[in-house]
Order: sequence, then C-alpha cells, then structure tokens
Amino acid sequence: MFKFMISLFFSIFVLSLSGFAEQINPGDTSGSVPELYEFHEVIYQVWHDAWPNKNIKLLAELYPEIEKGVGKVTNAKLPGILREKKSKWDGGVKELNKILKDYKNAMDQKDSASLMNSAEKLHAQFEKLIRTIRPAMKELDEYHVVLYSLYHYYMPNYDFEKIKTSVAELNKKMDILMKANVPMRLAPKAEKFKAARNELKSSLDELAKTLQAGNNKDEVKEAIERMHTKYQQLNGVFE
Repeated sequence: MFKFMISLFFSIFVLSLSGFAEQINPGDTSGSVPELYEFHEVIYQVWHDAWPNKNIKLLAELYPEIEKGVGKVTNAKLPGILREKKSKWDGGVKELNKILKDYKNAMDQKDSASLMNSAEKLHAQFEKLIRTIRPAMKELDEYHVVLYSLYHYYMPNYDFEKIKTSVAELNKKMDILMKANVPMRLAPKAEKFKAARNELKSSLDELAKTLQAGNNKDEVKEAIERMHTKYQQLNGVFE
C-alpha cells in the first residue's frame, strides 16, 4: 500500500510539472522591454535639453545615468514574442555600448564636438532599438500574439483543441488585418504588404480546411508551419 501511495504521488507530481511547463507566461506575449522605455527619461534630457543648447556640462553630468540606462538595456531580457527579433536587438545593443564608450572618451578628453556627435548618435540608436521592438501595425501585432501561443506552445505539444481555438481566433484577427491600412510612414511598402497579406490569408484558410478534414497531426503541423512562414514574410515587408 505504501509503495502504491508513493507511486501515485510521484505520478501526480510529474503530471503537475508537465501542466506547469505548458503554461504560457503572460509577459511573453507582450512585446515590451521596460528597461528601454525607462532609458528614455535620460535620453529625453540629452536630446531635448543638453544637445540643442550645446550644454556640454550637462552632457557630462548626465553620463552616470546614461551608463546606468545602457547597462539595464544590455541586461534586459526580450519577451518570448520578440524572439525572432533577438539577432537585430543584440546588434543594436552592441552598437549602443560602442556609442557609450565613444561618449565617455569624448567626455574624458573634453572634446566638445565629439561629445555632441556621440550624444546625437546615442539618441539615434535609442530610436532604432525602439523601432526594432515596436510592431509596424497594431493589427499585425494582435495577430502575432495569438500566433505566438499557437506556434510555440500548442503545436509543439500538439494540443488539438487549443490549436482549433487559436485558428478560430486567428481568423477573427485576420478579418481585422485585411481591413487595416498601412501607416503613412510605411506607404511605399503598401503594395508588397497587400500581396503578402493575401498570401497569409490563403495559408490560414488552408490551415482551417486541414483542421476541418480531421485530426491528422503531420498535416496540421505542416499547415501551421506554412502559415507561420507567410506571417514572417508579411512582417518582413517592414524590415
């Protein structure tokens, strides 16, 4: 009886761990990096106060806060939903640290012109990092939030019921996305976007038909993979 109870307890423990492992961390579906937005506080002072007024003294005084902010951004962990942007993010962070080094060298050498130049580059690099994690379109980002859970959790574990629920939700998001207009700043890419959007819609329709045809694991996974690739191509239009 004792051995049975131990075996039963162990089985329940393993199952509970398995269930826990499949849970989605809510933070992973939010494409936000708080450390970067906190860094904006000192960047704002650099760009809107010190730099336009050529206030070299203030640029030097702000260095400790700049260094602290860069350190936090460097150590920041990207949420799971931004994993596909990690390479670009890492490259941007590396460049940010290079600019910080140039900033300090100019400050130590009392080279006002170089310090002003580094301050300008610092602001520009901050903006690049913001663009790296900022979704090009709200509607596309909302589609991706659902796709993230489907592709990285439900498909690998092959949770058929959650896959069907996700695809139904993706269809709703797709309807909204199909009606969305490209932001004015991205207008030159509108035609490529529309073509890629139509391909994503077709691949999602194919996935829905595959699910309706039955629970064929290989076919369902292949259809999800094709749809995910079409999403990447659509998102890539803006990169």
